[in-house]
Amino acid sequence: MRHVISVLVENRPGVLSRISGLFSARGYNIESLSVGETEEDGTARMTIVVEGDDWILEQINKQLNKLIDVIKVTDMTGDSFIDRELLLIKVNSSPTVRSEIVEIVNIFRAKIVDISPKTLTVEVTGSEPKVKAIIGMLKPFGIKEMVRTGKIAIGREFVGKV
Repeated sequence: MRHVISVLVENRPGVLSRISGLFSARGYNIESLSVGETEEDGTARMTIVVEGDDWILEQINKQLNKLIDVIKVTDMTGDSFIDRELLLIKVNSSPTVRSEIVEIVNIFRAKIVDISPKTLTVEVTGSEPKVKAIIGMLKPFGIKEMVRTGKIAIGREFVGKV
């Protein structure tokens, strides 16, 4: 099963290295990792996506909580949360297919952020399925270059009916 883990940590040098080392030392693969500052000075939030059963997740949780720089570990998988990814993708774009690419970009509510005589660079934000879908739609035009963030996630405050 795929787990989305949110780890609140002290924002100090070496923390990322210690946490990623913990995973690699135990043979756990990190599918996605994003790190950034939080609303509180001196803290950062890591969003880690890892594949494994409940036993593996329990081991990860125990090991993370042993680290001094770790403030809080939350497995968001069973909770209601919002997640997003960011993709920048440079697509081959001759004048004959440019309007077709623009149409795809508009359907996905993405943005064209750079243009050249031979390429278009597109910015896409959304869920993992949305990001994978636009990659699939743009692949036939020829992807020249692509960069993608890992998943970021935040818990929902309100869960229920309005």
